Amino acid sequence: MKQSNELTVLSIILVTAGITLLQGWTISQAAQTDHIRHLNSRIVAINMPGASAISQIGTFLNVPPPGACANPIPTKFPSYILPGAILDPSRILVGSRSNFGAPRAIGAGLEGSFLSIDPNGQHVLNVPENFAKTGDQASTLAGAVQMFSANSPHWLNSVNNPTANTAQYTGVGNPLGLSNNNAFGRIWPANAPFGDMGMGSSSILDPTGLPLAGPPNPKIGGVYVGKLTNRDRVTVPVQPQVVRGALKAGAVATALLGPSPDGSCRAVFAVVTADGAIAQEHTEKGLDGLAPASTIRPILGRNWDFEDDDVAPRFGVVMNPYTNAPVVRQLFVTEPFHNTIAVVDLVVTGNSPNQVFGLGSLKRVSSYALNLPVDLAPVNISTDDVNWASNTTLDEDSDFYVVNRGDNTIVRMKQNGTVVAVRHVSMRTFPLSDARLNGIATAPDGSKIYVTFTSPSTGAYHGGVLELAAFP
Repeated sequence: MKQSNELTVLSIILVTAGITLLQGWTISQAAQTDHIRHLNSRIVAINMPGASAISQIGTFLNVPPPGACANPIPTKFPSYILPGAILDPSRILVGSRSNFGAPRAIGAGLEGSFLSIDPNGQHVLNVPENFAKTGDQASTLAGAVQMFSANSPHWLNSVNNPTANTAQYTGVGNPLGLSNNNAFGRIWPANAPFGDMGMGSSSILDPTGLPLAGPPNPKIGGVYVGKLTNRDRVTVPVQPQVVRGALKAGAVATALLGPSPDGSCRAVFAVVTADGAIAQEHTEKGLDGLAPASTIRPILGRNWDFEDDDVAPRFGVVMNPYTNAPVVRQLFVTEPFHNTIAVVDLVVTGNSPNQVFGLGSLKRVSSYALNLPVDLAPVNISTDDVNWASNTTLDEDSDFYVVNRGDNTIVRMKQNGTVVAVRHVSMRTFPLSDARLNGIATAPDGSKIYVTFTSPSTGAYHGGVLELAAFP
């Protein structure tokens, strides 16, 4: 195979315009496409079936100020963040529906994995189909590709947490969402191991790829599945759920919310399921609901298109912590089959000491620029706040990128819904002519964008990663 940047050229169309919000907020629409520019780009990796969620790992915060909530990786797993190691800050994590040869865990659902990839090499990384058949954190291509975690017995929750309610499950299986907790520490995937209509799962993973060792609650360990880790099933003495809910459908997006509003300094993350519900998961007290089914327009039973019906649809989500009371957090969630973005305001509900996040108001953004919007990423990531630094957290006043699967475009959008620019990723050079974008991530310094793609083509090009420059 020719190892060259000539493998693809991205055609960039710059569009400046406004949008209309469905609630009646109108922002004037301005210019149409005024010129086409070209941007050289390169393929980072190929042969990654169902390439989906992606993030650059970034720096895990180390010494927090007094009173900060943290369980830092640098002090507990220093060798895992060294240059070339599996969580080297410059590497990227990429989800796939393949185990890459690792044996599948019995009864834990569909295959799936996260690979740790070095994107800085000069050549395209053609990931070997069975490089991880040893079933552990195997590596290939001189360490440029490493297995992080998969739906395989080596990574069962029972390894670190034999008494957990979810001991028989792994932390990864058909992964569709990913939030790196660079503030508290750890990697948090969201999974649909039993498809979009089966129960979902999400997890907290150590750098070993194993579910969390020494967890705040041994009944949870590091894996939440269905209703097995609901608050009323993991608290002693038993506490009822503050907000009813469960992972009833496949978990297709996740984002760090930061410390719990109950003052416990425990991390909470939001998980969006394929039925349009949102759950919140407390690392000690378990799962509560947050928003009921159909709050986000569901994707249950939907397919991207006929050729790609084995590529699971997914939501994208980013979190804004820089809000004004009574709103304490804000989620932006794609609604791909309606070409909208839901803007979900979160408030605090419940009584002390069991306060949780609750559903506030809901708005929707609609725009001509949205065409099967599959994923979101901050233009500027919150990298230094010890409460919520994460690849899914917007820095203050940051725009966000929207990746459209329908027409392979990337939209830069302001938080108020204004479209800043649209750039078209044209993959016309064989063999990527039928590829479709499926995920997006931003480099922590804001200089690069990484996108995943899938393709119905046979052979090595049926999924992978592209790198392109960030744009104003």
